[in-house]
Amino acid sequence: MMKRILLLSLLAVGLLCLSCHYSSSFSTKERALITGGTKETPFRILQITDRKDSLKLRKPCSEISHFNDPELPLLVERLKTTLATVEGVGIAAPQVGIAKSVFLMQRLDLPGAPVVTVINPTIVEHPDTTVCFVRDGCLSIPGVSGNSVRYPWVKVEYYNEEGTLVREYLEGYSRTETFTAVIFQHEYDHLYGILFTDKLCE
Repeated sequence: MMKRILLLSLLAVGLLCLSCHYSSSFSTKERALITGGTKETPFRILQITDRKDSLKLRKPCSEISHFNDPELPLLVERLKTTLATVEGVGIAAPQVGIAKSVFLMQRLDLPGAPVVTVINPTIVEHPDTTVCFVRDGCLSIPGVSGNSVRYPWVKVEYYNEEGTLVREYLEGYSRTETFTAVIFQHEYDHLYGILFTDKLCE
C-alpha cells in the first residue's frame, strides 16, 4: 500500500513538473506563427485595411510571463529582420499577429541608433503638457501619415531580452533632432490596440 501511495505521489509530481516545463507565454497559434520561419524570415505585417488584421491590431496584449520561453528569442530576431526589411524605426509584436507585450524601437538618441527590445513596458511618469508630433506613420497603415498628440518626454520601465529591468528617461519629438520618446509611445500604444490615427491633433 505504501509503495502504491509513493508511486502515485511521484507520478503526480512528475505530471506537475511536466506541466510547468511546457508552460508558455504564447498560445499554440502564436508558437506556430513564430516557429514558422527562421530568424532570417520576416513576418507578414498586419494591415488595418484587412478586417481580420484590423481586429487583431485592436486587441490588447498580455505580458510575457516566462522569459525562458524558447520562442521569445526567435520572435525578437524575426521582428528585427522584419523591421530591417521595411526600414522602419519601430515594430510591435501585435503588428505581426503576436498579442504579447513586446516591441522593438530604434534609439535615435544613442550613438549608432541601435534597435533595442522592449518587453512588458510601463510608462511610469509623463508631463501634463503634450505636443503635436508631425507626420506620424505606421507600418500597418501604409501610405498614411498625420500629426499625433504625444508627450515630449516619458519615464519608462521595461525588461530587455535578458529579462533585466531597465528604467529610463526618454525625450524627443523633433524629426530634425530625435523623436525617441514618440517612438516609444507609438509602439506602446500598439500593445493596447491603439493606433496613431486615434490620437490625431485637432
